[in-house]
Amino acid sequence: MARRGRLRAFGAHAALLTYTAIALFPVFVIVINAFKSRKAIFGAPLAPPTPETFDLAGFRAVLTQGDFVLYFQNSLIVTLVSLALVLLFGAMSAFALSEYRFRGNTLLGLYLALGIMIPIRLGTVAILELMVATHLVDTRTALILVYTAQGLPLSIFILAEFMRQISDDLKNAGRIDGLSEYAIFFRLVLPLTRPAMATVAVFTMIPIWNDLWFPLILAPSEATKTVTLGAQVFIGQFVTNWNAVLAALSLAILPVLILYLIFSRQLIRGITSGAVK
Repeated sequence: MARRGRLRAFGAHAALLTYTAIALFPVFVIVINAFKSRKAIFGAPLAPPTPETFDLAGFRAVLTQGDFVLYFQNSLIVTLVSLALVLLFGAMSAFALSEYRFRGNTLLGLYLALGIMIPIRLGTVAILELMVATHLVDTRTALILVYTAQGLPLSIFILAEFMRQISDDLKNAGRIDGLSEYAIFFRLVLPLTRPAMATVAVFTMIPIWNDLWFPLILAPSEATKTVTLGAQVFIGQFVTNWNAVLAALSLAILPVLILYLIFSRQLIRGITSGAVK
């Protein structure tokens, strides 16, 4: 039985590594082409740069056209703050749904889960009207609020399932020792759900960082542009500076890659946690 569990865990790890390699291949192609001349990009897109094809024109364009330092700062602030709010409020809601039994518990959980199936973009017009009424257009706050609302359904759905698996004896022992419900949540429950939190973090941060729709609608000004929206300055109706576009995308990958590496260990534990049972 133990051997079968180890084989399942090994298979899950192997599958995850395979999927990661497949997912990273387009990233690899983008990065190698960012360091090549325009002619080499179209002539041999899968070939790595050579001394003859090496060219930093795209990175020079990124540094000279537009304020990409500000764009990166905006994206980083919006992503990190939204991620923190999604994890905090999602974990608190999941704890309430999984721990306390009350009338309408199932219906409330179903209502919150509907956000996974209904795209938030369907409410773009209403969201824009709401932001205009509250004078939040062209602010990072508008993006943070939208992304928090977008990430909460998935966060609650995943974390509630993990929290239901935590032993009731552990939580009751904490209550006997005089711990408040907040102390039980922060000191006992959250540390045990770190793999699930990392899983939610990874699946939440990537759509936020890569999103173009809501920055274009809610925060299109120069002071609030995100890096994804800022990269659009190199894409024209008739001419596109592919060197600059690929260079901007390569730079945009770095923060996401760093955050992914931070959460990757807990992410693998979260995804494969059921494989050894």
